[in-house]
Amino acid sequence: MASYSTHDIRNIALVGHAGSGKTSLIESLLQRSGAIDNAGNINRGDTVCDYDDLEKELQHSLDIAITHLSHEAKQVNIIDTPGYADFLGRSISILPAVETAAAVINASTGIEPVTLRMMDAAKRRNLCRFIIVNKIDIPGTDYAGLLESLQEAFGKECLPINLPADNGQRVIDCFFQPGGDPTDLSSVAQAHDNMIDQVVEVDEALMELYLEQGEALQPEQLHDPFEKALREGHLIPICFTSVENGAGIDELLTLFSRLMPDPTEGNPPPFMKGEGSNTKPVEVSPDTGKHVIGHVFKVVNDPFRGKLSIFRMHQGRLETNAQLFIGDARKSFKVNHLFRLQGKEQYEMTQAVPGDICAVARVDDIHFDAVLHDSHDEDHHHLRSIECPLPLFGLAINTSKRGDEQKLSDALHKLEDEDPCFHVEHNVSLNETVMRGLGELHLEVLLQQIKNKYSVEVETHPPSIAYRETITRKAAAHYRHKKQTGGAGQFGEVYLRIEPMNRGEGFEYVNQVVGGAIPGQFIPAIEKGVRQAMDEGAIAGFSMQDIRVTVYDGKYHSVDSKEIAFVTAGKKAFLEAVENARPVVLEPIVDIAITTPGSFMGDLTGDLAGRRGQINGTESGRNNMLIIKGQAPLAELEGYATQLKAITGGEGSYAIDFSHYEAVPGNIQRQLAERGQA
Repeated sequence: MASYSTHDIRNIALVGHAGSGKTSLIESLLQRSGAIDNAGNINRGDTVCDYDDLEKELQHSLDIAITHLSHEAKQVNIIDTPGYADFLGRSISILPAVETAAAVINASTGIEPVTLRMMDAAKRRNLCRFIIVNKIDIPGTDYAGLLESLQEAFGKECLPINLPADNGQRVIDCFFQPGGDPTDLSSVAQAHDNMIDQVVEVDEALMELYLEQGEALQPEQLHDPFEKALREGHLIPICFTSVENGAGIDELLTLFSRLMPDPTEGNPPPFMKGEGSNTKPVEVSPDTGKHVIGHVFKVVNDPFRGKLSIFRMHQGRLETNAQLFIGDARKSFKVNHLFRLQGKEQYEMTQAVPGDICAVARVDDIHFDAVLHDSHDEDHHHLRSIECPLPLFGLAINTSKRGDEQKLSDALHKLEDEDPCFHVEHNVSLNETVMRGLGELHLEVLLQQIKNKYSVEVETHPPSIAYRETITRKAAAHYRHKKQTGGAGQFGEVYLRIEPMNRGEGFEYVNQVVGGAIPGQFIPAIEKGVRQAMDEGAIAGFSMQDIRVTVYDGKYHSVDSKEIAFVTAGKKAFLEAVENARPVVLEPIVDIAITTPGSFMGDLTGDLAGRRGQINGTESGRNNMLIIKGQAPLAELEGYATQLKAITGGEGSYAIDFSHYEAVPGNIQRQLAERGQA
């Protein structure tokens, strides 16, 4: 039996920008709690979380790492996340595994882009949030200014639970045992009162006791409303720490064990029960007697150790030798071994309870986002998919050595299985395989893995842009396919209408055939033909989108009508209709945020305008940096990193996110059409 229950578990993700000290903070927490003997050091390359050779070389986290510790009889699972924008998808993908997201902020640099995006993702996921201000011992840190910027960015509900004193050499508690005065912020008593006022606002009875009777409240009385305030986003505690001198580390451990929600106290995960129109949310129970439900939030493929699938238990008790199903598959697998993770180390578990984070090895059929369960007696459960950034950076890739094509294909698909923001696509017309990620560093790291882990030498070159095609007005057409070959013939006739849909709506197929003009078994064949035409494109060979196709009439022959006849008729009728629907080529437009010293603003805005971009505004960043926000066609940003480095002397950086598709200018459409017909 487990030595702890679901109520003893705390699941916390440390998120935030690169350089905030997340990995070093975890080392201190593990060492202080007794989970490890000595804290590792990033410079030495011996930390628990950054165990990959490339992470040691770059001295930055490139992937998530799972750790655990025990404090005050609580089982605390802490997930370290990478802080580069290029690996944002890996960080976001672990949010379904935790109740709490803790944003770690460098006290000297303040709020940075990845921190903002992760806090927003955690808010959208309805997680409890709190903030850890790290490196408070750096000389000249403006604590009051930082606190003001945190409240400005995330709301007045951001309140300190402790305060730095003696220039960050120690902290003073504002919640459990308030007292004394810090040297750099307003009084502890005021901070304590602010925290109590915020917490009691969610509990009317406690507020009445506090206001009318004027009684001092004890931490035990505040526990439940504190949890409720966290759940409702009414409170975001701020904890000050320094890994360098140990200030605030013990207080942070206490905060984890006493005040952070257990799996029964956090907001329930957005599981759905059933399929289709009957889908309804289900709250997953901590009752260990219920059926097992677990969610796979991370997959790691290792050429030597096999596939490791990491999942969060949401319901039931899982024991070794149990049989589990993957989603709606009817074939089960046996849980031969169950592991708890400490970085790269794997420790055997005999069982897991709701809230546990654990792993199984060498089960090839498990995939990212899969739901594991032990029974088909209940409706199928699935977790609402996490919203990850769209991978836009691309590299066309091929092997350096003939004969390695299959090895490369296997490697790419394993990497795709591990990373929700890495996609592989193959352009049949160009015979081009393209790997897409969130940035140049993202793809660089993946190329290193292909070489080092899978022993495949590759060559890369800029890929074709992911253009699309669509129509701009309604049209109708019909096509009769008739073929006699001496034996059985082919016959199918289709009448259809097409009309444009809103951007991003995809494709809709409507059957309005009545009176048996086309037998029901041939209706899917027409759709198949239409989809073939859409995949091949009508102008320049790019797939089509945002089109509604309505089939409303046709004819068939009792002997000669076959599926292939209606596939062909549907395809030809669709292409004829497209010719009269004023088709256009669409290009991806991205939001771009450029961080730069202000002196380079004129050069950068001029360069962006020359790339068909537009400036939407500017914001002041920290340390005299300026953030330029705008939009630009993705096709115009090829080589932009090099240009930005040249303009700013290496001081500038940028991040992009997909915004929408937009019609290309006429001259570019003509060029693309000529290239597609060549």
